[in-house]
Amino acid sequence: MEVINKAIHGNNVDRLAERIFQESIRIAGGLRGLVEYRNLTWLPSLAEAAYIIALKNETVKTNREIAEYLGISEQTVKNVLGADEHVVEKYLRGEREKAGEHIAGGLAKLAYRRIKENRDNIDERLEIMEESARSLGVDWAVHVLSSIRGLDFPAGMEELLERLRGYAIMGKTIEEILDGIEYPVKSPAELLHEIRRRLKP
Repeated sequence: MEVINKAIHGNNVDRLAERIFQESIRIAGGLRGLVEYRNLTWLPSLAEAAYIIALKNETVKTNREIAEYLGISEQTVKNVLGADEHVVEKYLRGEREKAGEHIAGGLAKLAYRRIKENRDNIDERLEIMEESARSLGVDWAVHVLSSIRGLDFPAGMEELLERLRGYAIMGKTIEEILDGIEYPVKSPAELLHEIRRRLKP
Protein backbone atom coordinates (compact mmCIF):
# COMPACT_ATOMS: atom_id res chain seq x y z
CA MET A 1 0.00 0.00 0.00
CA GLU A 2 2.84 2.39 0.90
CA VAL A 3 4.49 1.76 -2.50
CA ILE A 4 1.24 2.70 -4.31
CA ASN A 5 0.91 5.89 -2.26
CA LYS A 6 4.49 6.84 -3.03
CA ALA A 7 3.91 6.30 -6.75
CA ILE A 8 0.77 8.45 -6.75
CA HIS A 9 2.54 11.12 -4.72
CA GLY A 10 5.50 11.04 -7.13
CA ASN A 11 3.26 11.45 -10.16
CA ASN A 12 1.57 14.45 -8.56
CA VAL A 13 4.94 16.08 -7.88
CA ASP A 14 6.05 15.38 -11.46
CA ARG A 15 2.89 16.98 -12.86
CA LEU A 16 3.21 20.00 -10.57
CA ALA A 17 6.91 20.43 -11.41
CA GLU A 18 6.02 20.39 -15.13
CA ARG A 19 3.34 23.03 -14.59
CA ILE A 20 5.79 25.18 -12.59
CA PHE A 21 8.40 24.78 -15.35
CA GLN A 22 5.92 25.75 -18.10
CA GLU A 23 4.54 28.69 -16.11
CA SER A 24 8.10 29.88 -15.35
CA ILE A 25 8.82 29.98 -19.09
CA ARG A 26 5.55 31.84 -19.70
CA ILE A 27 6.42 34.42 -17.00
CA ALA A 28 9.83 34.96 -18.61
CA GLY A 29 8.10 35.80 -21.91
CA GLY A 30 7.93 32.32 -23.42
CA LEU A 31 10.73 30.62 -25.32
CA ARG A 32 11.03 33.71 -27.52
CA GLY A 33 11.53 35.80 -24.38
CA LEU A 34 14.32 33.48 -23.24
CA VAL A 35 15.96 33.74 -26.67
CA GLU A 36 15.73 37.55 -26.49
CA TYR A 37 17.27 37.55 -23.00
CA ARG A 38 19.95 35.24 -24.46
CA ASN A 39 19.13 32.97 -21.56
CA LEU A 40 18.19 29.57 -22.95
CA THR A 41 20.77 28.37 -20.41
CA TRP A 42 18.06 29.05 -17.79
CA LEU A 43 16.09 25.98 -18.93
CA PRO A 44 18.04 23.30 -16.99
CA SER A 45 18.05 25.54 -13.89
CA LEU A 46 14.30 26.18 -14.28
CA ALA A 47 13.60 22.45 -14.47
CA GLU A 48 15.66 21.87 -11.32
CA ALA A 49 14.04 24.82 -9.49
CA ALA A 50 10.54 23.62 -10.49
CA TYR A 51 11.19 20.27 -8.82
CA ILE A 52 12.70 21.87 -5.72
CA ILE A 53 9.70 24.19 -5.25
CA ALA A 54 7.20 21.38 -5.91
CA LEU A 55 8.91 19.03 -3.45
CA LYS A 56 9.36 21.67 -0.75
CA ASN A 57 5.75 22.85 -0.87
CA GLU A 58 3.92 19.59 -1.55
CA THR A 59 5.91 17.03 0.46
CA VAL A 60 7.45 16.83 3.91
CA LYS A 61 11.00 16.44 2.58
CA THR A 62 13.85 18.38 4.19
CA ASN A 63 16.35 20.33 2.09
CA ARG A 64 18.83 17.46 2.43
CA GLU A 65 16.23 14.89 1.33
CA ILE A 66 15.29 17.04 -1.69
CA ALA A 67 18.96 17.34 -2.62
CA GLU A 68 19.46 13.56 -2.35
CA TYR A 69 16.22 12.86 -4.25
CA LEU A 70 17.27 15.12 -7.16
CA GLY A 71 20.99 14.29 -7.02
CA ILE A 72 22.07 17.88 -6.42
CA SER A 73 23.81 19.73 -3.60
CA GLU A 74 21.94 20.89 -0.53
CA GLN A 75 23.34 24.38 -1.18
CA THR A 76 21.57 24.46 -4.57
CA VAL A 77 18.29 23.64 -2.83
CA LYS A 78 18.92 26.45 -0.31
CA ASN A 79 19.76 28.92 -3.11
CA VAL A 80 16.52 28.15 -4.96
CA LEU A 81 14.41 28.35 -1.81
CA GLY A 82 16.14 31.57 -0.77
CA ALA A 83 15.54 33.32 -4.12
CA ASP A 84 13.43 36.48 -3.96
CA GLU A 85 10.57 36.20 -6.46
CA HIS A 86 9.65 39.88 -6.04
CA VAL A 87 13.12 40.95 -7.19
CA VAL A 88 12.87 38.66 -10.23
CA GLU A 89 9.41 40.06 -11.02
CA LYS A 90 10.81 43.63 -10.99
CA TYR A 91 13.74 42.51 -13.16
CA LEU A 92 11.40 41.03 -15.77
CA ARG A 93 9.34 44.25 -15.80
CA GLY A 94 12.55 46.22 -16.43
CA GLU A 95 12.47 47.92 -13.03
CA ARG A 96 15.82 46.42 -11.96
CA GLU A 97 19.08 45.79 -13.81
CA LYS A 98 19.92 42.63 -11.86
CA ALA A 99 17.64 39.81 -10.77
CA GLY A 100 19.59 38.63 -7.75
CA GLU A 101 21.36 35.39 -7.01
CA HIS A 102 18.99 32.76 -8.37
CA ILE A 103 16.70 33.84 -11.22
CA ALA A 104 15.38 30.32 -11.86
CA GLY A 105 14.44 29.96 -8.19
CA GLY A 106 12.58 33.26 -8.23
CA LEU A 107 10.76 32.34 -11.43
CA ALA A 108 9.77 28.93 -10.04
CA LYS A 109 8.45 30.54 -6.85
CA LEU A 110 6.44 33.05 -8.89
CA ALA A 111 5.08 30.24 -11.06
CA TYR A 112 4.11 28.14 -8.04
CA ARG A 113 2.30 31.11 -6.49
CA ARG A 114 0.39 31.77 -9.72
CA ILE A 115 -0.57 28.12 -10.06
CA LYS A 116 -1.84 28.07 -6.49
CA GLU A 117 -3.80 31.28 -7.17
CA ASN A 118 -4.94 29.81 -10.51
CA ARG A 119 -3.11 32.63 -12.31
CA ASP A 120 -1.65 30.25 -14.90
CA ASN A 121 -5.16 29.69 -16.25
CA ILE A 122 -5.86 33.44 -16.17
CA ASP A 123 -2.76 34.11 -18.28
CA GLU A 124 -3.81 31.43 -20.77
CA ARG A 125 -7.26 33.01 -21.01
CA LEU A 126 -5.66 36.45 -21.44
CA GLU A 127 -3.68 35.15 -24.42
CA ILE A 128 -6.85 33.73 -26.00
CA MET A 129 -8.75 36.97 -25.33
CA GLU A 130 -5.90 39.03 -26.83
CA GLU A 131 -5.89 36.88 -29.96
CA SER A 132 -9.67 37.22 -30.29
CA ALA A 133 -9.54 41.01 -29.81
CA ARG A 134 -6.76 41.25 -32.41
CA SER A 135 -8.71 39.21 -34.96
CA LEU A 136 -11.83 41.36 -34.35
CA GLY A 137 -9.79 44.53 -34.79
CA VAL A 138 -10.57 45.80 -31.28
CA ASP A 139 -7.24 47.57 -30.77
CA TRP A 140 -8.10 49.11 -27.40
CA ALA A 141 -8.89 45.67 -25.95
CA VAL A 142 -5.56 44.29 -27.20
CA HIS A 143 -3.74 47.22 -25.57
CA VAL A 144 -5.62 46.84 -22.27
CA LEU A 145 -5.04 43.08 -22.12
CA SER A 146 -1.33 43.33 -22.90
CA SER A 147 -0.93 46.12 -20.30
CA ILE A 148 -2.57 44.13 -17.49
CA ARG A 149 -0.66 40.92 -18.15
CA GLY A 150 0.58 39.56 -14.81
CA LEU A 151 -1.76 41.76 -12.76
CA ASP A 152 -3.46 39.99 -9.88
CA PHE A 153 -7.27 39.98 -9.84
CA PRO A 154 -9.50 41.10 -8.22
CA ALA A 155 -7.93 44.52 -8.96
CA GLY A 156 -8.63 48.02 -7.68
CA MET A 157 -8.55 51.33 -9.54
CA GLU A 158 -5.00 52.20 -8.41
CA GLU A 159 -3.50 48.96 -9.76
CA LEU A 160 -5.30 49.39 -13.09
CA LEU A 161 -4.30 53.06 -13.40
CA GLU A 162 -0.69 52.12 -12.73
CA ARG A 163 -0.76 49.86 -15.81
CA LEU A 164 -3.02 51.95 -18.09
CA ARG A 165 -2.29 55.58 -17.17
CA GLY A 166 -1.98 57.93 -20.17
CA TYR A 167 -4.06 55.76 -22.51
CA ALA A 168 -7.23 57.04 -24.19
CA ILE A 169 -10.02 55.11 -25.89
CA MET A 170 -12.39 56.74 -28.36
CA GLY A 171 -11.62 60.23 -27.05
CA LYS A 172 -11.99 59.31 -23.36
CA THR A 173 -9.02 59.15 -21.03
CA ILE A 174 -8.50 55.90 -19.17
CA GLU A 175 -8.89 57.88 -15.93
CA GLU A 176 -12.42 58.96 -16.98
CA ILE A 177 -13.31 55.42 -17.98
CA LEU A 178 -11.97 53.75 -14.85
CA ASP A 179 -13.60 56.35 -12.62
CA GLY A 180 -17.05 55.00 -13.51
CA ILE A 181 -16.28 51.34 -12.85
CA GLU A 182 -17.31 49.40 -9.74
CA TYR A 183 -14.39 47.94 -7.79
CA PRO A 184 -12.81 45.55 -7.26
CA VAL A 185 -12.78 44.27 -10.85
CA LYS A 186 -12.89 40.47 -10.60
CA SER A 187 -11.29 39.43 -13.90
CA PRO A 188 -9.85 40.69 -17.22
CA ALA A 189 -13.14 39.79 -18.94
CA GLU A 190 -15.09 41.91 -16.44
CA LEU A 191 -12.68 44.81 -17.01
CA LEU A 192 -13.25 44.70 -20.80
CA HIS A 193 -17.00 44.50 -20.24
CA GLU A 194 -16.95 47.51 -17.91
CA ILE A 195 -14.77 49.57 -20.29
CA ARG A 196 -17.13 48.74 -23.19
CA ARG A 197 -20.07 49.80 -21.05
CA ARG A 198 -18.38 53.13 -20.24
CA LEU A 199 -17.64 53.75 -23.93
CA LYS A 200 -21.31 53.56 -24.93
CA PRO A 201 -22.85 57.00 -25.63
